Amino acid sequence: MPDIILTTLNARYTHSAIGLRYLFANLGDLQARAVIQEFVINDNIQDVAEKLLKDNPAIIGIGVYIWNADQCRELLETIKKVSPQTIVVLGGPEVSYSPFRVNFDAADYIIQGEGDIAFGELCNAILNEKTVDVRIIKAAPVNLDAIELPYRYYSDEDVANRYIYVEASRGCPFLCEFCLSSIDKKVRPIFLDKLLDEFELLWQRGVRSFKFIDRTFNLNVSVANRLLDFFLAKQPPYFVHFEVIPDHFPVSVRERIGRFPPASLQLEIGIQTLNLEVARNIKRNLKLEKIEENIRFLETETSAHMHLDLIVGLPGEPLESFGSNLDRLCAMTQSEIQIGILKKLSGTTLNRHDKAFGMVYSDRPPYDILKNNELGFDDIQRMKRFARFWDLFYNSGNFKHSIPLLWPEGRVFEGFYAFSVWVYGETASTWKISLDRLALLLFRYLTEVKAHDAEPLATLLIGDLMKIEGRNMPNFLKPYRQVAPESKQVLSAHNKRQLRHI
Repeated sequence: MPDIILTTLNARYTHSAIGLRYLFANLGDLQARAVIQEFVINDNIQDVAEKLLKDNPAIIGIGVYIWNADQCRELLETIKKVSPQTIVVLGGPEVSYSPFRVNFDAADYIIQGEGDIAFGELCNAILNEKTVDVRIIKAAPVNLDAIELPYRYYSDEDVANRYIYVEASRGCPFLCEFCLSSIDKKVRPIFLDKLLDEFELLWQRGVRSFKFIDRTFNLNVSVANRLLDFFLAKQPPYFVHFEVIPDHFPVSVRERIGRFPPASLQLEIGIQTLNLEVARNIKRNLKLEKIEENIRFLETETSAHMHLDLIVGLPGEPLESFGSNLDRLCAMTQSEIQIGILKKLSGTTLNRHDKAFGMVYSDRPPYDILKNNELGFDDIQRMKRFARFWDLFYNSGNFKHSIPLLWPEGRVFEGFYAFSVWVYGETASTWKISLDRLALLLFRYLTEVKAHDAEPLATLLIGDLMKIEGRNMPNFLKPYRQVAPESKQVLSAHNKRQLRHI
């Protein structure tokens, strides 16, 4: 029976918590008395509490993040009501910075900062009945070369079914005010030889999906090249995800990226805005010419799948400016463009803009913006729906050739905005809309509102939808079917969206 349980509520079953495994790896002699138990945010909280308390652990450590803060509060309160003697320790980004906007008063201890070592020290003190003088423990940044790495503690089930999260560094040198990474301004690399040995062990165990959580993968060129070389030496298929800065792709990095086969490399590129004045407001450094050059290079000369980010609601950015950003990005690339709604995270300096720009945010996670001087509440609501429908229709890759009919003259934002308003009017929902219904909605809008001819449109839709093996053709398209598509793709769980964009 374990004395220590490390737990969290992941957003999905396919996710795994690297933070819990760092804590477990560095427990020392206590490791034999500890286990990891992960759940998902949709699990019944009382059922989760029952499972955690089954063997009467002395300590439960909970990882708290923006996506699970409310559920963690409920779990914490349930545990303390049912088993008040159980010591509950909270850690993670959502409790590492003030102010706390979710009530975690029931926690016995809170570790702020990097808990890799601090958690084990606290557990030792508790189990040895030593006095711990403070409830909130401010942990200093750890020596990344001295701590144990977590990768051997991914289970066989993780390897078979979940994304494996990895990191080569911590911190970010940039000062973007909306991002928690800007707080740790120094980038600290992990000893690369040791790290690559761990990656090799993961590979030998069957891991083929590596998701790097580093904020600035391509900042250090020599490190980036060695990591890329590790994967280039392997036999596909595999899937590697890096978060990169958009204006730093020297020749050596370009050459290596160009050698990755299709659907094997995904690059997340934080654009956020292309408006220089708005970027200056939030201390974001933009080198527009370099960004455009690098995106075009990635789009035209590599098979890398890009995932570019834009944010709605930044201080001083009107809807017209956001629309211009989207139009410009779509002119550069056909890859995914993730549209996010601005969030005010505790610990960031974004609140300095509240008065000048009339920034008003929700007090509940994820603390997203409700309105500002440029965008009213109704505008934000419409853009939340825009973002959701954009993901379903555009980013999914399911309508690659048919969706551009919404903007025949290249005005992407204008065309899709009108479509998103119409779709919501038809559905009154942004969730649980089947693929068949999405296709029908697009077909109806283009034929009924935009007066497209049904037959050629149906042919485009059939080509888009039926490229995936095993799909059934929507009933409304069957009268237009002539010859089944010859080419179909079998897509893995980890790269299906990337392959649809090819």
